Amino acid sequence: MLVRDAMSTVVLSIGPAHTLRQAARLMSARRVGAAVVLDSDAGGLGILTERDILNSLAQDQDPDIETAGSHTTHDVVFAAPTWTLAEAAEAMTHGGFRHLVVLDDRGPVGIVSVRDIIRCWIPVHSVAGR
Repeated sequence: MLVRDAMSTVVLSIGPAHTLRQAARLMSARRVGAAVVLDSDAGGLGILTERDILNSLAQDQDPDIETAGSHTTHDVVFAAPTWTLAEAAEAMTHGGFRHLVVLDDRGPVGIVSVRDIIRCWIPVHSVAGR
């Protein structure tokens, strides 16, 4: 099975000036755990995850003042839609992260998460019987 079969095609894109509260609200409304941050000043694409927001809150930072750009990971590992799920899982394990931005020639086309991969590897009916 390939990344394109598992990825979410709902890609939330935000700008670096969005506050963490705005980002959290958008992520919650779209039911996603990560947003692609489009920041031409910082080299293009980055990613902001729910963990980045949680870490900021744990440091008592104000989510109405802190910006996505200040908490964005810019050294993102990108996946191709044609990667196998094993390749994606290996990249996540090696890098210690739970989301990969999926790129093709046009730009971001999806995000694949650990949860997406697990859903493909473990059929729903095998878990429901437990």
